[in-house]
Amino acid sequence: MNHDATAHPLTGGCQCGAIRFACDLPPQNVHVCHCRMCQKAVGGPFAVICPVMKSAFRVTRGAFSWFQSSALARRGFCKDCGTPMIFEYPEFEDIGILPGTFDQPNQVPPVVQYGNESRVSWYASLHELPGNHPTYAVDPNGYLPRIIASNRQHPDHDTSEWPLETGSKDRLP
Repeated sequence: MNHDATAHPLTGGCQCGAIRFACDLPPQNVHVCHCRMCQKAVGGPFAVICPVMKSAFRVTRGAFSWFQSSALARRGFCKDCGTPMIFEYPEFEDIGILPGTFDQPNQVPPVVQYGNESRVSWYASLHELPGNHPTYAVDPNGYLPRIIASNRQHPDHDTSEWPLETGSKDRLP
């Protein structure tokens, strides 16, 4: 990765905005993990983990709640909205951040896969699925305007205050 994260730290947070963080160095060895523990932890067919040195990671708002997922590892999440955010071996010098929590997840692409013995059988054919439809391209019930009007999701940038006032321009669909 060829960007200077020290000059422009990578920032992110949970869905509700109660937890925000910054990374002063880019993640290294970003990886897809297909193991069953990661699948359960993120509620999906795989997790992507972005290891960052703990010395370059800082929480800028709020605090994680933790689930001890094994005798060796724990997972940090937001107690307010439930967003899974962190994977950690407490004795290691790095911490694994889940990429969906970054404000710009495109800046943290995976470079390797692990846990392939648990990979779901349909993973290899995902690229064959149709995918030309924007969110709510078909919306017969008019959900999109209602979601935009009532959205409580934190925007993909730091805010000086949270939660925002109703009707703020920072509300996302």
